[in-house]
Amino acid sequence: MPSTRPLRLALLSLSMALPAFAAGPAVWGEGLMVKVRPETTARSATEVRLTAARNEFVSFQVALHGGDAGLQGVRARLPALEGPATLTGPDVTLYREALVTTKKASVAGEPVGRWPDGLVPDTDEVAGEQRNAFPFDVPAGEARALWVDVHVPADAPPGDYRGTVTVEAAGGFQRQVTARLTVVDAALPSTSSLPSAFLLWPPHVCRAHTGREDCSPQELQPLLERYQQLALEHRFTLSSLFPRKPWPPAWSDFDAAWGPFLEGTAPTRLPGARMTSLEYVGPLDAENLRDFAGHMKAKGWLDRAYVQLGDEPPYGTSFEQVHATAALVREAAPGLRTLLTTNSHEMARNDLEGLVDAVVPLVNHLDGTEGTFRGDQRDTYTDFLKRPGTALWMYQSCMSHGCAYGTNAPENKPGAGWPSYMLDRSAAKARAMEWVTFLQGATGELYYQSVGMLSTAWTDQYRFNGNGDGTLFYPGTPAAIGGTTHVPVASLRLKLIRQGMQDYEWLKAVSDAGDPGFARKVARELIPSASRVSDDGAAFDAARLRLIHRYQELTAGEAPPPDAGTPPDAGTPPEEGTGGPPQQAPTAPPGVDPDPETVGRGGPTGGCTTGGGGSAAVAGSLLFAAWMLRGARRKQYARAG
Repeated sequence: MPSTRPLRLALLSLSMALPAFAAGPAVWGEGLMVKVRPETTARSATEVRLTAARNEFVSFQVALHGGDAGLQGVRARLPALEGPATLTGPDVTLYREALVTTKKASVAGEPVGRWPDGLVPDTDEVAGEQRNAFPFDVPAGEARALWVDVHVPADAPPGDYRGTVTVEAAGGFQRQVTARLTVVDAALPSTSSLPSAFLLWPPHVCRAHTGREDCSPQELQPLLERYQQLALEHRFTLSSLFPRKPWPPAWSDFDAAWGPFLEGTAPTRLPGARMTSLEYVGPLDAENLRDFAGHMKAKGWLDRAYVQLGDEPPYGTSFEQVHATAALVREAAPGLRTLLTTNSHEMARNDLEGLVDAVVPLVNHLDGTEGTFRGDQRDTYTDFLKRPGTALWMYQSCMSHGCAYGTNAPENKPGAGWPSYMLDRSAAKARAMEWVTFLQGATGELYYQSVGMLSTAWTDQYRFNGNGDGTLFYPGTPAAIGGTTHVPVASLRLKLIRQGMQDYEWLKAVSDAGDPGFARKVARELIPSASRVSDDGAAFDAARLRLIHRYQELTAGEAPPPDAGTPPDAGTPPEEGTGGPPQQAPTAPPGVDPDPETVGRGGPTGGCTTGGGGSAAVAGSLLFAAWMLRGARRKQYARAG
């Protein structure tokens, strides 16, 4: 047999003589459930498909890769989505995703390096000013991304909408990504059906925006109002952002500043959005408590007001101090609700059942993996919840990634783990908390702080062994983002929390329309237990699609077709003509939160079906389209925060 060696040598010489083909830059559409890091490889999707109700936000990304030469002077625009109406102006917002460099992973095994999180707006959603999202460069061999928010107005007609994101760069480079949005005949409430209490310590805002510790009320108040506006537009409430001095405040000034947020007349894109919680932040004495409760009652806000009895006793507060504070509140302000971050076992052991109105256990203690808290603990709250006016809320802390570095490793293995608001965890982890809240039958969510490292947020958020622990905003100073007005800047995690809040609305809508079993089944198939949250963003998108599909079936007024995306045993038999579109949420039920200053004091896919949506979401979207055609801390937080 003749040798092939001469032929191989000749081919090798020829290949070495040929010029190498350069890899060109790329632009593609991506779902909201993928974090586009610099190492992300280019894809080719030129279209995203979205589904949303009226008064719902839907998001997607436009990703870019620099190829061998990079891209310079990148700009992007999305003038509108056209359909039965035109979605434009403040309802369409583009952001450049800024990168935060981590030096130590929140969970061992996660990549260390650059992560997308801060969202620099093109035109900001609070002051409406042009900012410096564009132009920007994409280095050779690296990826970057844009985030796109679309709010479907409450009066937008159902139907199909289409818009084109045009990306341009130096040298005549231009690419386009098409967004196709289906608006279904349903409406989400402006005020979240899941009350929340995310805390904010005002001095951190002062320091981040002025570089000082001594902001005057005239400086600080407008900033705090802007933070509350952005929070409400992400469907949660900043419950403790009121300045502590002077106390009591001049109630006429308090009412003028915060009344619009409590009454639903503040200028938010969610018309009528209201705060769902309001924390008492004054001195713990009888006179001030009585004065506060009396004013809240007179204004009709007492059902949302609360006082924190302490934080995580016996660690942040002693049980003796909890008893003393509870007795004081009961005597001085009997209509003012009390809240405590503890669990059923500690509450019973320390005789607190009659003193606490809203109990807030850690997610790790409500559906845990160790000792007394192993397994679903919901039934241990049954007797407590029989008392009128009580509520079960839930919160996450550094225990979800490990308050001591490397702890909770068995749960946080690749592809699993607890809900987490750390910036270097998956998008699914940040979206999961509200699903777990629904599964556990809790009726509110607490988060201990939202601006803990606001001053250094653009460069460093490592705190309590986690990147982003207690920091969900960025300081939008003119130096950082351009413009002239100081505003809060949303993190990518805020968008994912909002998506989780909207998922909760769909779970509630399906339940209220007559099929709570189906809603629970979808949620449980997605999250088998609180410590087993998958990183599969496509699974979240597909689960949401199933909920929208089922809701449309239940409210169609006719016998629905079989659920094409569900195993044969899923759900319960459809009920003809039940339910109706979700409407404005009623007054928030009892339950709220603590504050750092009190410690020691005593579219079915919700995004798109391409990129990150994966085959499950694509298949689900096709099924939905076919149906439519057929039918129509452990936190020991110092007083200074």
